[in-house]
Amino acid sequence: MMHLNEATLLNNVRRRYYENRIYSYVANILIAINPYIEIAEMYTPETIKKYQGKSLGQQPPHVFAIADKAFRDMKVLKQSQSIIVSGESGAGKTESTKHLLRYLCYSYGSSAGPIEQKILDANPVLESFGNAKTTRNNNSSRFGKFIEVHFNNKFQVVGGHISHYLLEKSRICSPSSEERSYHVFYQLMAGAPDSLRQKLKLTQPDDFNYLKTGCTRYFASPASEKTLSPSQKSAAHAKQGPLKDNLVDDVQDFKTLDSALSRMGISDADKMQIYTMVAAVLHLGNVEFEDDPEDTRGGCRAKQSGESSLAIASTLLGIDASELKQALTSRVMQSSRGGVKGTVIMVPLKVYEAVNARDALAKAIYSKLFDYIVNRINESIPFQASSYYIGVLDIAGFEFFTINSFEQFCINYCNEKLQQFFNETILKFEQEVYKREGLNVPEITYADNQDCIDMIEGKTNGIFTILDEESKLPKPLYTHFTSELHTKWPNHFRLALPRSSRLKAHRSIRDDEGFLVRHFAGAVCYQTKQFIEKNNDALHASLEGIVQESSNKLIQSLFSTSNTLKGKLSFISVGNKFKTQLAELMEKLRQNGTNFIRCIKPNTRMVHQQFDGALSLMQLKCSGMTVVLELMEHGYPIRAPFRELYSMYQSYLPPKMQNLSPRLFCEAILGSLKLHEKDYKFGITRLFFRPGKYTEFDKLIKSDPENLKEMIKNLSAWLVRSRWWKAQFTTLSTIKLKNKIRYRREALIIIQKTVRGHLVKKKHRPRIQGSVKIKGLNSRVKQMESIVTQLKKEKESSMKEITSLNTDINKALERIRKEDNISAKRKEEEERRKREEEEDRRKKAEMEARRKKEEEERRKQEEADRKAALELQKQKEKEAEEERKLEQHLEQERQDHELALRLAQESNGQLEESPPLSRNGTIDGVRQSQKLVRSEAVKNQHAAMSKGKYDLSRWKYSELRDTINTSCDIDLLEACRHEFHRRLKRTTMEENERAPRSIMDAAKAPKLQQKQAVLHDENAQRYFRIPFVRPQTLTGNNEQNKRGWWFAHFDGQYVARQMELHPDKPAILLVAGKDDMQMCELSLDETGLTRKRGAEILEKEFNKEWDSHGGPPYVRPADRKQ
Repeated sequence: MMHLNEATLLNNVRRRYYENRIYSYVANILIAINPYIEIAEMYTPETIKKYQGKSLGQQPPHVFAIADKAFRDMKVLKQSQSIIVSGESGAGKTESTKHLLRYLCYSYGSSAGPIEQKILDANPVLESFGNAKTTRNNNSSRFGKFIEVHFNNKFQVVGGHISHYLLEKSRICSPSSEERSYHVFYQLMAGAPDSLRQKLKLTQPDDFNYLKTGCTRYFASPASEKTLSPSQKSAAHAKQGPLKDNLVDDVQDFKTLDSALSRMGISDADKMQIYTMVAAVLHLGNVEFEDDPEDTRGGCRAKQSGESSLAIASTLLGIDASELKQALTSRVMQSSRGGVKGTVIMVPLKVYEAVNARDALAKAIYSKLFDYIVNRINESIPFQASSYYIGVLDIAGFEFFTINSFEQFCINYCNEKLQQFFNETILKFEQEVYKREGLNVPEITYADNQDCIDMIEGKTNGIFTILDEESKLPKPLYTHFTSELHTKWPNHFRLALPRSSRLKAHRSIRDDEGFLVRHFAGAVCYQTKQFIEKNNDALHASLEGIVQESSNKLIQSLFSTSNTLKGKLSFISVGNKFKTQLAELMEKLRQNGTNFIRCIKPNTRMVHQQFDGALSLMQLKCSGMTVVLELMEHGYPIRAPFRELYSMYQSYLPPKMQNLSPRLFCEAILGSLKLHEKDYKFGITRLFFRPGKYTEFDKLIKSDPENLKEMIKNLSAWLVRSRWWKAQFTTLSTIKLKNKIRYRREALIIIQKTVRGHLVKKKHRPRIQGSVKIKGLNSRVKQMESIVTQLKKEKESSMKEITSLNTDINKALERIRKEDNISAKRKEEEERRKREEEEDRRKKAEMEARRKKEEEERRKQEEADRKAALELQKQKEKEAEEERKLEQHLEQERQDHELALRLAQESNGQLEESPPLSRNGTIDGVRQSQKLVRSEAVKNQHAAMSKGKYDLSRWKYSELRDTINTSCDIDLLEACRHEFHRRLKRTTMEENERAPRSIMDAAKAPKLQQKQAVLHDENAQRYFRIPFVRPQTLTGNNEQNKRGWWFAHFDGQYVARQMELHPDKPAILLVAGKDDMQMCELSLDETGLTRKRGAEILEKEFNKEWDSHGGPPYVRPADRKQ
């Protein structure tokens, strides 16, 4: 793709899907779209060979490429690897997991004997006991698994291990109407031999209470359908025929299951015990209860119609039928007053308690059987010394239904943790590496879900903690748990009341019956009715005791480790156990290298060649692919340390080039290959590549000998040029340094000479000045001598005087030269000069001190300005963070809407158009920021209507009225009439737009006949507040809808005061008698406000808003006063 954005990604994925190219790459992440058909040619042994040892990008995108990348990373980095397969239910996670395991076992397990076959045999067994048909997936995994394929030092498969998480137990007893229980129940009835079915007393699904509440049809191909007898088929199957699926066939799958169990070393006797326990669960569900009229304590008894099922179940379980009946209809309690051997009390159970006990026993038997099967699978896989492993995580994807319970809450919590791990691994860690390595890559923002995880798993106020505390109470109530939850988290963005859901079906849930969590993929509403029961899977002492004494050795061993006697306060809840398992899993994932496969569900009908763009885009966004695109645009996802690249490729070069330093080695290779500079970047310790460029780099190095020769030639030339450039640079730098040193030396000599001359002149200045002045006399003396030589009289005497004068001058010069003493006047002048210099120095010192003071003041001011700037920057950052959170909240709202819309389409439900109320009765801040801006077309249309000969659009109503009453200008009167009608039409339109949709719908609906007996207090003062949404009438863009609040004060049946609060303009305050044309004209009964839940408010709440927006005090008209 040339342009990396969500539109091009969606278009690229869609085009590839229609061409049956279901795999695509986003960086190193594989996107896999479920084709809903089997494309056999994509997974042949020949295809496996094509991907062995090939880097990503050398072959078309494929799940095999991710498996091979994990293996190569394990081999090169000497680190265990994990492959996380994620996606919605029905997106193809289980099939992708099977292909990954098949590739690893086929490619690297050929010399490991039966190990790889045992690992592959685990899949059909786990699918039979842990998968079921749901409304969104015919083969949905109802548990999570982490499959480890272990390797030795030679990187050959030496063993495997399977860890499982959170089996959905409620499906055992009560599958939904369009769903089925676990496949193994139907496989036994459809595919088991007649002798086995007769022995287990199995007939058809309609005969079992645990199955007939759901879909009772088998999955069967035409050939398998022929093998089914009428006695095996349910009424729905006989009428509608079998269910169709390419991957599920109950008849054939039982044979596959049976042979897989045999290959895993499970004997026929053990298999019989397994099938016996499965059948016992079904027969146990047919035991029904009724009130016992003879029991004065309100107990119950088993119905006569279920006696045969009770006998069969007890026989299959190896338990006495009477003891089982007694344990199901009563429970043993032991008083603590007598110590350990206190008084034993038999407490009869009511009908619903007996049903719960029966279902708890069935769930316990099946879940422990599932644990046993997983343990047997692990025991059957031979295990040798392991050095590394590749783990494949396949866990239930994000789930949301109209009714969501504890199972969905745990699954979605797990997906929150996996999404956080994805954010840390791909986004947060990636950007930290770029920053640490000095790469100038823009920071990528992403939605952090840490607050949601903290709310769920917090140690003090977490949802799991609150649920555990409620479970330890003497009489735990789900309503108290829900109320406590809302009390502990009153204003958390992630937690809301059910009535804040966009789905209409959720708004009928009471505040103490459920809660709404805004997950990363959208808001899900949970009903808490069975949270406490599902969080505690322990049996009561009576049932625990009889199964421990079973004659069936398998059942006895499964229930041998019991903690029933430890009491309520020390029990380990299901949620706490799952949280611990998940923490261990996340620790494993953080220690391993990680690869991601994002499975996408193209449509909800599970049909081939049908692509729902909105559904697929929502999944791509929720999986973080759009953020990864942004990271790809600026990032370098492929990196390798210089030393690793050196050790990897040095053997391809001649010996003389193998002595280079690792960094120079990498620079030389990249310089010789002439890759574009934007395709790679050098960090401090490693080399970074753009997606796909490392493959190109590797391919160029490992090319044929001729190309390798050419590369070595280019590399040698690059090294010569590089060394020549370095030599030139070094020489020029040395010359420049030498000239600089010489220049500084000469400058130093000049400075020394100048300073020394200045000091000497300063010291000898008086003597020099005296010598100059005395030497000035010599010229005059010579002039006198020339004049004296021309005299005729007294010539000799004059010459003597001149000679004497010359002698005196020479003596004076000699005295000045030899003596340092100067005259008093000269000393005085010298002292004066020194004083002047001292004064100058003092003034300079004062000036310097003043300058330093000013500099200090300036520095302090700059520091204050800097602090102010930092505060301003922090404020801006805070505002930017708030804006970012607001954008995240808006994005969360959009996802909530899309999720609710999808759920409404699937369940034929309804969405509420108006924004829901929050817990404090106000619209969320997110909604207040969304503004409705009129389109330019509407503005132009309104402007054109007011343009003509007269522009009356700015006239007041009184001016129009006076003009109509007094003017004789026909054109002006016509213009006034048109303007009046325009305003009246606009007023009517605005009233329709301002009024909430519920009021308008109620007004348009046919009026119901009111009962004459209903009377209204005409003097009642009632106040209402409801949100409104003003849609874009022309663009139809729901995201730009304007949301606000509409307040009304009804005096009797009609509005007295009306107020509208808009997010982008001042409040509109209207008062009856003054603004009647703009106010709601409907009566209180016609609006339906009295029937709208949560709409009516108190007088003080209305007056508070009215006064805060400058509303005038309300004076009731005289005719309305009593």
